Order: sequence, then structure tokens, then C-alpha cells
Amino acid sequence: MNVPNYITFFRILIIPFLIITFYVPENVLGGLSRNFLATFFFILAGISDWLDGYLARKMGLESKFGAFIDPVADKLIVISSLVMLVELDRVSAIIAVIIIGREVAVSALREWMAGIGASNHVAVAFIGKLKTTLQFIAIALLLFFDDIFFIPISFLGQITIWAAALLTIISMLYYLKQAFTLKQSN
Repeated sequence: MNVPNYITFFRILIIPFLIITFYVPENVLGGLSRNFLATFFFILAGISDWLDGYLARKMGLESKFGAFIDPVADKLIVISSLVMLVELDRVSAIIAVIIIGREVAVSALREWMAGIGASNHVAVAFIGKLKTTLQFIAIALLLFFDDIFFIPISFLGQITIWAAALLTIISMLYYLKQAFTLKQSN
């Protein structure tokens, strides 16, 4: 265990707080406050994701355990947030299934590729990073949901989540093509 791994565990511990936020009685935590707090927890998780990776690289603390638990934490926060957004009727179940399905499929693909000694062939590509960035922005917008002055946050969140879903499909096809190409060459 090292500092980056503790930060990753902190990210996992944020998840129950994000979820519980939506179950606090309305007279204790009103709609705007609830949305703000949930968004705060989600953004805090995003910052901790960046921070643990930065520190692991900067301090030379990269580890096999960290390489395993970091993406698990990322998937848990995204999946938890998407399920909450579906329950709140802010995201279509179809979008959630596309994003969650891709995460499961690509994780399984990476596991399989690691098993045959070819994990570097499914390393994170730019399209995967772009998908993750759009997903993060979309989820944050949809958690906040309320307009800010004249800015239609929920509408922007809907557009962004659809774009993220499209990139989710494209990135999954990219990773599958990488694996298929490797399999054909062997």
C-alpha cells in the first residue's frame, strides 16, 4: 500500500456518499443542494483519479495492485453514477447499458489479452481517453442537472452523454479490432 493506492480507496469510499445524497429527505437536503453535493462528490472522485495517477508516476509508486484497483475504482464510480442517473430519469437506460456493457467487455478483453501475454496491445488509446473525458463531463452535468443562469445544464448533459455513448461504441470497436488483428497475426 502506498499514497496513490490510499487515494484510490478514498475514491471508492466516495461512492456511498454520492448515492446516499439522493436518499436524504428533501426537508434536510433540498434539490439544488442535493445535486450540488452529488456533483461535488463526483468531481472529487475525478480529481482523486488524476491525483493518484500523477503521484504514482511522479513518485515512482506504480504497482501491479494500483494498476488493478485504479480502473476498478473508475468503473465503480461511473457505474454507480449512471445507475443513480437512470433511477432519477436523467439518463436513458439504453445509454447506461451501452456504457456499462462496454466497460465490462473491454475489461474482459484486457483480461484475456493479459492472459495470452499481449496486454500492451489493448493499452488505453486516445479515443478511450476522449470517451472518458466526455463521460466525466456528461455525468457531472447530469448530476448537477439544474440550470446555471441561462445555461441549460441538463440539456448539455444529455448531448454530452449521447456523444460519450457514441465514443463508447467506437472505442470498444477500436479495442476489439486491435485484439482481432493481433489474433490474426498469431
